[in-house]
Amino acid sequence: MLYAILCYGEEATVRSVDKRVDDELMARLAVVGEELVKEGKLGPHFRLQTTGTAKTVRATSPHVLDGPFAETKEQLLGLYVVDCMDMDEAVETARRLEVERKRSGLKTALEVRPILSYFEGKPAV
Repeated sequence: MLYAILCYGEEATVRSVDKRVDDELMARLAVVGEELVKEGKLGPHFRLQTTGTAKTVRATSPHVLDGPFAETKEQLLGLYVVDCMDMDEAVETARRLEVERKRSGLKTALEVRPILSYFEGKPAV
């Protein structure tokens, strides 16, 4: 089953991290990513651009708004799609990714959600 691992954190804090620290984090995450690929678990994964690049579209308004949908302390920073047998395995996969963030001193939270396909009979990825 496919699961989304959504990474939340304070965008301003993440953006202020020294480039060396960020590069080291991304290198460590790449190692975990390579392991997950070898295990056949890792699907698409993304680091999102800043919320300042976002647009919000609502069905109730003809206007397109700058920025994210909600004003929150933490923002969605990126996501992974993983193929795991069950929620327990997906949570363990998220823990493997979160360990590397914690080592960098970043305070993030990973949310794990099952993915359902919008279209019957069509693969989600």
